Amino acid sequence: MIIVARKDVTADQLDHIRERVEAAGLRTHVSRGETRTIIGCIGDEARLAHIPMLSIPGVRSVHPIMRPYKLAARDFSADRTTKVQVGDHAFGGAACLVAAGPCSVESQEMMLQTGRAVAGAGATLLRGGAFKPRTSPYSFDGLKDEGLRILSKVRSETGLPVVTEVLDPRHAERVAGHVDMLQIGTRNMQNFALLKEVGQLQRPVLLKRGMAASLKDLLLAAEYVMSRGNMQVVLCERGIRTFGAETRNTFDLAAIPWLKLETHLPVVADPSHAGGRRDLVAPISFAAVAAGADGLVVEVHPDPETALSDGEQSLTFAEFNGMMSDLKAFAEAAGRTLHRPQAGA
Repeated sequence: MIIVARKDVTADQLDHIRERVEAAGLRTHVSRGETRTIIGCIGDEARLAHIPMLSIPGVRSVHPIMRPYKLAARDFSADRTTKVQVGDHAFGGAACLVAAGPCSVESQEMMLQTGRAVAGAGATLLRGGAFKPRTSPYSFDGLKDEGLRILSKVRSETGLPVVTEVLDPRHAERVAGHVDMLQIGTRNMQNFALLKEVGQLQRPVLLKRGMAASLKDLLLAAEYVMSRGNMQVVLCERGIRTFGAETRNTFDLAAIPWLKLETHLPVVADPSHAGGRRDLVAPISFAAVAAGADGLVVEVHPDPETALSDGEQSLTFAEFNGMMSDLKAFAEAAGRTLHRPQAGA
């Protein structure tokens, strides 16, 4: 249920509304927008049935949320899109943000080189995996704690916020201590223990759609994180498994505008995993931004031929720089801007 407050509601009236709701055993979340204030009621709405909500001072209207994902539903936010702050920039704002970097952290020198290159091309976040879930147990699975230390070092030297994947609930707090944003990958989208754990940490979460997940499944996964108190969730469309074998996954372009209509959470796209080939990354990126994506997650490597993972879908520095230059026109056509490259990066 959401309670829409009157335009002239006072702070004391807001406190009183929350007290009445919380006394009935529900939790509340206040969302303040430019034109309205919403009090979200989280819990068993039947407990409010005996309270004449419209008689409480400051209440304008009361609306049930019929969708199973209450917190992620568009109605729950006072604004069209919640802004999720990562470093100096926010997903869901006027700018289209780009996270770029290698699939795996391989060395400090490689990460420093990559960080400087992607920052110079206009990236706003550095991505890189310290812990890597691999289909084969014999594949390189990351530098783990050493990788986290490298990411911290590169963040300090480049000024780029860092996003990396967390795989295990037992590691969540440790990983959060080294990075600015936690990624939940496709294989862990329904790892409910992990979702609950990152929900208790005050770190933005990049939640990737599972390879066989519906959009409802994705929003319910976001609900797990948000129900534990962490409202800083960014959704990521990265392609799903279908009968098609020509690309690594099938990119669901329609998911972007659908999610933008259904939820207030920012939505980004991962063109690298969607296509699985570096020559498909740019066109998929252009389509995603034109469809309304709030950002991109792109794999970039100084020498893709020697990459320890996902080299075939990683862009070179020159290719990434060219894509970012061409992306500007698509962002502007969609009413967005791109971050300007760091001076001297």
